[in-house]
Amino acid sequence: MNKKPLTIILLILFAISGLFSQSPEDNRIEIYNLRYHTHPSFTRIVIDVGKLREYFFDELSSPDRIYVDVYQAKLNPILHTKTINLDNDYIYKIRIAQKNHTTVRTAVDLDLSKIDQYRVWHLPDPFRIIIDIYPYKNSITPQPTDSGYSMARQLGLGIKRIVIDPGHGGKDPGCIGSKNTQEKNVVLDIATRLKNMLGTKQGLEVIMTRETDIFVPVENRPVIANQKKADLFISIHANANPRRNYCGTATFFLNFSTDPSVNAIAARENATSTKSIGDMKEIITKIAQNSKIKESKELAESIQDCLTSNLEKSYKYTRDLGVKGGPFWVLIGGEMPSVLVETLHLSHSREEALLRTAEYRQKIAEGIYQGIMQYIQSLGKG
Repeated sequence: MNKKPLTIILLILFAISGLFSQSPEDNRIEIYNLRYHTHPSFTRIVIDVGKLREYFFDELSSPDRIYVDVYQAKLNPILHTKTINLDNDYIYKIRIAQKNHTTVRTAVDLDLSKIDQYRVWHLPDPFRIIIDIYPYKNSITPQPTDSGYSMARQLGLGIKRIVIDPGHGGKDPGCIGSKNTQEKNVVLDIATRLKNMLGTKQGLEVIMTRETDIFVPVENRPVIANQKKADLFISIHANANPRRNYCGTATFFLNFSTDPSVNAIAARENATSTKSIGDMKEIITKIAQNSKIKESKELAESIQDCLTSNLEKSYKYTRDLGVKGGPFWVLIGGEMPSVLVETLHLSHSREEALLRTAEYRQKIAEGIYQGIMQYIQSLGKG
């Protein structure tokens, strides 16, 4: 009997089993506990994560619920599909589950008409996400809450003053393309065009963090916006990537991130910061206390959508890289919705060529303008 075919089959099966047994490194952090406590005036829910992770929260209706998504995370096996039933008249239950391979969702089923306010925040060392839910007091008549509305919408707040931040400047050129195109000059031109467009809208005041080729420390830029009592802060940049064929447009809001590509961009944009390692605790606290995550994400989505749509009309290779959270110094400490727009890549020859033309810089400014106006109109104030 010839045993060679059988031997070959066994070797192939062994090789295949080896391939399946070798899984890539799992960089997800394990969420190991979900707990709550009902106080006389509110209920506190704590998600024990352990290490810094980006997260996002929002409301949903039918049925009413608040959810928190934690990214690059996995559930401890004992928490899979865990449900906690609560015995109070405004929260029904708390659920936690693995939404997909990299996202864990915690959902709080409740009656939004009985909720006065809620707060989602977090604490470092160890990292945990906290949901505080405050019901109406008995003496206050509950008012209907529109599900999905940000605090700006709930309070009926409008936009009167916008600060535009052209990235880099002076001794800091930012990214430099193969044709010696400097980011600081490109974004100043785009920002000036954007300012001129916004300046035509009655009731809008527009301020630039720099109007000439000067150096402004990156951590001072949100301070300028705070001092001017801005309602929106828009930082404009051009991107770069070691992979010369990588291209596209992205918009960022302030949050923690475990995405290596996002952190690489943040490291480059933060390179001129004067802060030291000794300031790390303060920095983490400021990011953790960021109360404008939802509003900033909505503004980023509006700008990203309008910008890419406008560019696609004349540039068929437009690549939408999406909206992401990241730890950018220029967004830290801002007391208003704040975003950073990475327009195109100077490291990509075709996109550098586009950024060198006044016509295309105008199209970028128009797209950002349309996104800002769309966001303002979504507040019912446009």
